[in-house]
Amino acid sequence: MRAGAARAGVPVVGPAFDAQYRAIAKVAGGRWHCLVSDLGSGKPVPVVEEDADFVVEGASVQKLAVMTALMSEVDAGRIKLSDTTTLDADMVAEGSGLYLNQAAFGDQLTVANLLTTMLQVSDNTAVRLMSRFVSGEQINETLDRLGFKQTRVVPLPGESRFYLGNTTARENNDLLYRLASGTLLSKESTQAVLRIMTWSAVGYTDGIRRNMSSDERARFATKHGASEDKRHDTGIMFDAAGAPLVVFSFFADQAPDADNYGATNPVVEAHATLGRALIDTYTHLSPLQSFIDPKKIASGGH
Repeated sequence: MRAGAARAGVPVVGPAFDAQYRAIAKVAGGRWHCLVSDLGSGKPVPVVEEDADFVVEGASVQKLAVMTALMSEVDAGRIKLSDTTTLDADMVAEGSGLYLNQAAFGDQLTVANLLTTMLQVSDNTAVRLMSRFVSGEQINETLDRLGFKQTRVVPLPGESRFYLGNTTARENNDLLYRLASGTLLSKESTQAVLRIMTWSAVGYTDGIRRNMSSDERARFATKHGASEDKRHDTGIMFDAAGAPLVVFSFFADQAPDADNYGATNPVVEAHATLGRALIDTYTHLSPLQSFIDPKKIASGGH
């Protein structure tokens, strides 16, 4: 075990962070479904748990489920990251992303490009295009094989396309732990996904990463989701050496100010406060393997 790692069991900082979470969530309002796990003992130890088995619309957090199925196919050799598809106008989706802002279409996009835009700027068109490589039924079959029983997309009848569907805080937390520990995907695929999810120069920073320096932001691999009254922020926090230290799954529905998708939504503001609390509270080291170099990630400029 690396120096400074916590002993097995609930780390002493667990109750302190739980108290912070309860106070912050109460002020924000909404109905929270949450699981936070400390990995400082080498295994996930729950330090915050609230209604973690509630099945909730995952919104864009479900793009992690799509990623899992896609990269499982890559690891099996049935899909290559260099495979391409055409960006057609009729596949463009509204909402988050960048492809909808183009003035013309017909681009040849690689799977690697779709993966990057889906995770980094939460592109909805990328999800539609992903269905040409992994169908909704294939995604659900992969999730079931991996033991995720509540995390599902919703296949469209007679099509490969799908709606993003539902999940729970517990299953999301487990998926992120497996990703962080290198047990979900191959080493190469794990590094590729975490490289995208930790890059904050382009992407979502209204939530967990808002009140942080560039170096601190580089220690978080995140995915947010927002739909109607749902506001979710989930991810992995790495220690100062780049090893996974905390996995957090913050889901909320019945959020106040539901039409406000910006940084001033009360639940999104709570996410920002919780992110600051995480990095200030969890300062010990993790014994797990490092898949990122936070200094290298943070070195990028504009």
